Amino acid sequence: MPTFRKALPLLAAVLALTGTAHVHGDDPLDGELEIRSAYAVPSHGVIMLSASVAYPSSERLIASLKDGVTLSFDLECIVTRHRRMWFDAQTVDLVRHRELTYHVVTDRYLLRDVDSGAQQSFPTLGAALASLGTVEEWPIAVDSQLHGDGPWQIALRAGVRRGHMPDALRALMFWSDAWHRTSDWYTWTLVR
Repeated sequence: MPTFRKALPLLAAVLALTGTAHVHGDDPLDGELEIRSAYAVPSHGVIMLSASVAYPSSERLIASLKDGVTLSFDLECIVTRHRRMWFDAQTVDLVRHRELTYHVVTDRYLLRDVDSGAQQSFPTLGAALASLGTVEEWPIAVDSQLHGDGPWQIALRAGVRRGHMPDALRALMFWSDAWHRTSDWYTWTLVR
C-alpha cells in the first residue's frame, strides 16, 4: 500500500498532462485528412487509380517526428460490384503502406514505401506530405478481375497512425489514440 501512495501523485500528474493536451488542442494530427479527388481509368488491361489526398500537419507533428516517432500512412482501395438481389461482390481490397520518418543527420524527411522498399527524401514536412498526397497511376485491378456486368464501385480511404517510436516515448504515450485518424470513404462508379 505505501508504494501505491507514492505512485499516486505521479499518476495524477501524468493524467493531468494528458488531459491538458487535449483541452488546449494539441492534437498531433490537427488539421484535415480528406481525399480531395480520385479517379480510375483502364489502361492496357489494368485499372489505374490517381488521387489527391490532404494530410494533416502541425507543429506538434513536426516535433514528434524530430523526436523519433514514425508515422504510417495507409491508402485503402476496395472495388465492389453492386448486385440487386444479393450482397455486393467485393473483388479487390488493396492497401498501400508508407512510412514517414525524420533523419536527424541529414535534416530531411524520409518517405518509404513499405511494400516495395523504395525511399524518397524531402527537405520539409510539407513537401513530404504533398508527395504522399499525390497518387498517380496506382494499379488496383486487371480487367480479368472485373468480370460480369457492373456497375463497379471504387471506394478509397486514407489513414494516418503512429508507427515506431523510441522506448522513452512509448512508455509515456501507450494509451493515446490521438495518433490514429482515417478519412471518410470516397466512392465513385468506374466507367469502362
